[in-house]
Amino acid sequence: MPELSRFFGLIVRMHYDDHNPPHIHVEYQDDKALLDFQGNILRGGLRSRTALRLIREWIDLHVAELEHDWSLVRTGQEIEKIEPLS
Repeated sequence: MPELSRFFGLIVRMHYDDHNPPHIHVEYQDDKALLDFQGNILRGGLRSRTALRLIREWIDLHVAELEHDWSLVRTGQEIEKIEPLS
């Protein structure tokens, strides 16, 4: 699964040929979650409120890039990395 970004212990990925709605896969320590591009948790969860706040902030900053990468992975093309939160 291609990695979009990595910051503060969070790993953000997107699957090729994944199902709708558009979403990202996030890992933090032993937690895994699927979040849509509005920051809503679709499946799983992150126990750390700080990690959830950080990933939502990152999503807000990069919605257009996430949508672009979603269109790329849906057609089997290589994704473009997205800058980490700093």
